[in-house]
Amino acid sequence: QGFELLLSALGDPSERVVSATHQVFLPAYAAWTTELGNLQFHLIPTLLNKIEKLLREGEHGLDEHKLHMYLSALQSLIPSLFALVLQNAPFTSKAKLQGEVPQIEVTRFPRPVSPLQDVAIIIGSREQLAVLLQLYDYQLEHEGTTGWETLLWVVNQLLPQLIEIVGKINVASTACVHEFSRFFWRLCRTFGKIFTNTKVKPQFQEILRLSEENIDSTAGNGVLTKATVPIYATGVLTCYIQEEDRKLLVGFLEDVMTMLSLSHAPLDSLKASFVELGANPAYHELLLTVLWYGVVHTSALVRCTAARMFELLVKGVHETLVAQRVVPALITLSSDPEISVRIATIPAFGTIMETVTQRELLERVKMQLASFLEDPQYQDQHSLHTEIIKTFGRVGPNAEPRFRDEFVIPHLHKLALVNNQQSVDSKRLDIATHLFEAYSALSCCFISEDLMVNHFLPGLKCLRTDMEHLSPEHEVILSSMIKECEQKVENKTVQEPQGSMSIAASLVSEDTKTKFLNKMGQLTTSGAMLANVFQRKK
Repeated sequence: QGFELLLSALGDPSERVVSATHQVFLPAYAAWTTELGNLQFHLIPTLLNKIEKLLREGEHGLDEHKLHMYLSALQSLIPSLFALVLQNAPFTSKAKLQGEVPQIEVTRFPRPVSPLQDVAIIIGSREQLAVLLQLYDYQLEHEGTTGWETLLWVVNQLLPQLIEIVGKINVASTACVHEFSRFFWRLCRTFGKIFTNTKVKPQFQEILRLSEENIDSTAGNGVLTKATVPIYATGVLTCYIQEEDRKLLVGFLEDVMTMLSLSHAPLDSLKASFVELGANPAYHELLLTVLWYGVVHTSALVRCTAARMFELLVKGVHETLVAQRVVPALITLSSDPEISVRIATIPAFGTIMETVTQRELLERVKMQLASFLEDPQYQDQHSLHTEIIKTFGRVGPNAEPRFRDEFVIPHLHKLALVNNQQSVDSKRLDIATHLFEAYSALSCCFISEDLMVNHFLPGLKCLRTDMEHLSPEHEVILSSMIKECEQKVENKTVQEPQGSMSIAASLVSEDTKTKFLNKMGQLTTSGAMLANVFQRKK
C-alpha cells in the first residue's frame, strides 16, 4: 500500500506534491524499507522492473513522463542506498569517533534535493560519515569486497541491470539520454571515485569493447550505436574532471568516432554524446580536440564523420572558438583529396551562415561555398549540389538577409537553370525535388521586387520546366506559386515602384489559400519542408 501511495504521489499533476514526495515522503519510505530489509530486495528492483516494462511496451512511443517519474525516484534513493552500504560494511563496527575527524570535501557528494536526502543526515552525523568514508575508500582500494553483501548487490545486480536498460533506450531521445546520464552521474559521485574507476567503468568497458578487431561492417558494431555510448561518456566519464579523466573521455570519443566511421554504422550515439556534452561550455574545447583528431585521421571515412559533427557544435560554441578552431578545421577538410569529405563540410558551413554574426567569418564561409558552386571541377558533382541545395533550404530562411539575397537565391537560380540541361532523369528529379523544398522554405522570406524578377521567378520557372516532365503534381503547385508571384509584382508596379514582398504573405484570397494547401497536402514531400513554408517571416 505504501508503494502504491508513493507512485500515485510521484505521478501527481501538482509539481508541489511531486517535490514534497522527493523531499520528504520518498526518503522516509526509503528509511522504513531499509529497516525492513526491503530497499535492495523490493523497492529498487520494483522501480527497475517498471522501467524495463515501460521500455518493452514503448517500442512505438515511450511514455517519457513515466520514465522520468520512475528514474527520478531511483535517483532520490541513491543516498539511502549508499548509507545502507556504509552501515553494513566489514568495517562498520570499527567506525569509532576518536581524535581528529577527517574533513569531507565540499564536492564529495552531489547537492542533496532536501536535508532528508543528505547522506550525513541518513547516517546520523557528518563526523560519523567522515569516519565511514575514510574506511570505505581504504576497504575498496586495499581489502576488496568479499563478504560485503550490500555492495556486492550494487555491483552484481544493480549495475548490470542498469547497463542493460541503458542499451534498450532510444539513442535519438535527447530527454532519455539526459535523464539516464544524470542518474549515472549522481550514482558515481555518491559512491565515489574508487568505486567508479574499479566497479562502474570496467562493466561499461566490457560491454563496449573498443578494439580494432571488433569492427564488423555488416553488424555496424551493435552496442556502439546504442545509448550506452552517450550515457557512459556523459554520465560516467564526466564525473571527475582531472587531467587523466579528461584524457579517458577524449580517447573514448575518438575511438567511438573511428569505429562507427570504419564500420559504416549510424552516428546517432556519437551525436547524442556531443549534444549532451556540448550543452556545457566547459566541454567545448574537449569536443574540438576530439574532432581535430578526426580532421587529421588517415581514413576518409573518419574525416567525413568529423566534418558532419562540426555542424552540431557550431550552434552552441562561442563565436571566438568558431573563428579560431571550427572554421580552420572545416577549411582544411574542404580541400581534402576525397570529394566525399569536402561534401560533408557543407552542412556545417551552412549552419555557420545561420548562426554567426561576425562579418569577416561570414565572408570566409561564403567564399568557400562559392568555390564549391563556381569551380569547374565540381560541375558534375551531383551529391555536392544536392547537399548545397538542402543546406540552402535549411539555413536560408534564418540566415542574414544579405547572404540570402546576394548569394542563396541567385545560386539556386543558377542550379535550377543547369538542372534543365541534365540528361539523366533520376538525377534531374532528385535535384528538382530538393530545389522545390528549398524554394518552398524560402517563400516565407521577404524578397525585393528586383530579386523576385531577376532570380526568384526565373528559378521557379526553370524548376517548373523540370517538373512538367518528371512530377506533374509538383508542377501544379509551382504554377500556383509562379502565378501568385507574378500577380504580386504587377500589383507592386501599379501601386509603388519599390518594395519588398513575401510570397507566403501574398497568398491572400481564401480560395487560393485553400487550393494551395490542398495541393501541398497531396504531396509526399518532407514534413519539415511543409512546415518551413509557413515559418515565422523574417
